[in-house]
Amino acid sequence: MLRMLILYTALAAGANMAVAGEVDLDAANAAGLKLAAGNGAAVSQTPFTDPEGAEHTLADYAGQAVLLNFWATWCAPCREEMPALNALQKELGGDDFQVVTIASGRNPQPAIDKFFAEAELDSLPVLLDPRQKLAREFGVVAMPATILIDRDGNEVARLMGPADWASDAAKAAVTQLTAP
Repeated sequence: MLRMLILYTALAAGANMAVAGEVDLDAANAAGLKLAAGNGAAVSQTPFTDPEGAEHTLADYAGQAVLLNFWATWCAPCREEMPALNALQKELGGDDFQVVTIASGRNPQPAIDKFFAEAELDSLPVLLDPRQKLAREFGVVAMPATILIDRDGNEVARLMGPADWASDAAKAAVTQLTAP
């Protein structure tokens, strides 16, 4: 118990002392959120769509920190982590931060709708990358894949595989990412 108290105190201190957009990867990893450093480059502006076919890009989120998550309806770990992403968006989403979930590859709209209804995902966007162009540009080879993007549109960190995005470690990383 004392170890966890020390760890969360360190995470909170790191969130308060971090430079805007920087995430304390060591603290996140120590807390079980296995983030790797991002490449620091500006993210792709390859378009993706919504279910109605309207095109969007990550530029739509300019000025906001973004947790970009690539997932698929057929991916069991993706399906397991989506409720935590929904909870994170409900708690921390707003003018400074957005969880952006993109179904990559073949994901029939009825399957997406059914999953969102069953899992009660009421705070996440339904966005699509059916040809996986955006996912490929991010080097996604397996799902789920998550990219943390700062307010300036640069890749800060990434995590390949599932995570508990409603955890204290994830919230601390987002708090650091959105620090003024």
